[in-house]
Amino acid sequence: MKQNRLETEPIGKLILQLAIPTVLAQLVNLLYNIVDRIYVGRIPGEGSLALAGLGVTFPIILLVSAFASLAGMGGASRAAVCMGAKDNERAEKILGNSTMLLIVFAVVLAVVFIITKDPILLTFGASETTLPYASDYITIYLIGTVFVQIALGLNMFITNQGFSKTSMMTVCIGAIINIILDPIFIYGFNMGVKGAALATIMSQAVSCIWVLKFLTGKKTILKIKLKNLIPDWNIIGLILSLGVSPFIMQMTECLIQLTFNNGMLKYGNDLYVALMSILFSLTQLIWMPLQGFAQGSQPVVGYNYGAGRIDRVKKAFKVQFTISLAFSLVAIGIVELFPKIFMGLFTNDPELINIGVNTTRLFLAGMALMGAQSACQQTFLALGEAKISVFLACLRKVILLLPLALILPKIGGLGVWGLLLAEPVSDVIAATCTTTMFAIRSKKLLKK
Repeated sequence: MKQNRLETEPIGKLILQLAIPTVLAQLVNLLYNIVDRIYVGRIPGEGSLALAGLGVTFPIILLVSAFASLAGMGGASRAAVCMGAKDNERAEKILGNSTMLLIVFAVVLAVVFIITKDPILLTFGASETTLPYASDYITIYLIGTVFVQIALGLNMFITNQGFSKTSMMTVCIGAIINIILDPIFIYGFNMGVKGAALATIMSQAVSCIWVLKFLTGKKTILKIKLKNLIPDWNIIGLILSLGVSPFIMQMTECLIQLTFNNGMLKYGNDLYVALMSILFSLTQLIWMPLQGFAQGSQPVVGYNYGAGRIDRVKKAFKVQFTISLAFSLVAIGIVELFPKIFMGLFTNDPELINIGVNTTRLFLAGMALMGAQSACQQTFLALGEAKISVFLACLRKVILLLPLALILPKIGGLGVWGLLLAEPVSDVIAATCTTTMFAIRSKKLLKK
């Protein structure tokens, strides 16, 4: 693949070539997150409690992913702009420093959370009944943190060089192994949630090896070199300044899941905590493909912005915005029509399915506009607008959703329904503000 295809090939064709494998990779990556829940939710006699226990570990898992995005997405976005400016040497320094950051983050996170996991899980919404399931799962998962960090973080550098098929294989290889190992460990070896965690980290270890092999091989444009692992504080500052937006997005998601889990335990019971595990899985089913499409579009936007090809940047955004919004509208429409089918993917508990049908419809309604939110926010990121991207990351979750999730349940005794209502209200307001801000700011950014 020639490097300059990012500024020569037709925009629509190029974005689809890069984005479709990335979207598929995100969908397959979603299997990492939901296949454990699908299998665990069907453990005979304890599936719902085990699913609730697994649900309260999500904030920690999201935190691990957030640090991978901080170094990975921040570095990959900066590297793409450098490549567009024909400065591959600096792009490789960014890759090396991002690699070093990912390793440091992995070690610190694993040590801190292994020491403090039980009190944290209780804070995150575990009850005395569900704590053993949560603790068993997260202990094994944390041992494999370094694999998760490197596989997720460095795979973004493969995508942003234009090797979207290779980055898709990173995820596919691990996900397929996870799907195969899950039933063997969970049911065959009777390991329960421990088996689910073991299958996950073994799968991530294989993905990690695949990524490192590619980024040190002959096909890659940017290579990991030992000399570039030495910290350069100027480069680290650049990486973190741009990576802070996706980091905050995932950190706030961690905070939101903590709030919702605690709220469901307070206003409902363990069954409602299990329900949140399913609802968060369904939101990922919509959000992950949008993220995948945005990541596939980012190399085109970032490279051409760095190269001064503003006409191609505008075309790339229009394609991304149209396809993303169409996807979110259609996907949410399907879920609204057939919620019971989606609930049935995760549980065969009739009581859990019964309380989940209408709650699913309400909780996901506002995500119909998330295609617009994603396209505008991720384009800001690709253009290097770190401050605006950070603000938009905070707007939806911290400024809107978090206060609403705390306030609405107390109004008129809404309880669980108030908690659920907070999500669509914040989604609609955030999407409207984000698209308006992009329409105003992009006029200045994209002047020839």
